[in-house]
Amino acid sequence: MKKWIRKSLMAAVALVTLGFITPSHEIWDQLLDERDHKEVAGSAGTAVAAELPATLTEVEDAPFSELAKTAARDQSYEKFGTKIGPAISGEFDQVILPKIEEAIEMTLASIDDDAIRSLSISEQPAGGYSEKIFHIFDTGSGEDLIRFHVRTDKRPLDGYYFNFHYHTSEDGYSRHIELGDIFWSKNTPPKWLS
Repeated sequence: MKKWIRKSLMAAVALVTLGFITPSHEIWDQLLDERDHKEVAGSAGTAVAAELPATLTEVEDAPFSELAKTAARDQSYEKFGTKIGPAISGEFDQVILPKIEEAIEMTLASIDDDAIRSLSISEQPAGGYSEKIFHIFDTGSGEDLIRFHVRTDKRPLDGYYFNFHYHTSEDGYSRHIELGDIFWSKNTPPKWLS
């Protein structure tokens, strides 16, 4: 979008809304990114190709365990959103993520190669106050093999903690297998995906 149109639009909205929506608001960044993305797709026709991995064979040739580990990090940060993610990223990367990767490796080690070929990873973490980060499931049966979750715990006098854990199909997903806790603060944390 042309720069002068963008500035005029921002000024007009700020004036009409009496300053309740300012030009520095997140909505402008998202709106402008979407429009710029559409313009690139319309003019060059290569926007979709830019979003895909370098080559499809790189994805197909990668072991499922590596894809699962990448998905673990990506979907965790998607779940954390822009409010929680920056505050807990250091401790998550150092303490929790290696334990998630270890749980993935242990689970996949107990499965034969043919069964691993039919595994997939859920694509969308749950928002709001739901626990789901991602699940690894069998595409044939639709049954989950392992479920990675994070729960918000309020401890009296301590504050809020994020409790990372997983469930396996071996016990019917009833047992919480702890990965660790990350302290948030005494204030209520924002909803997931925010």
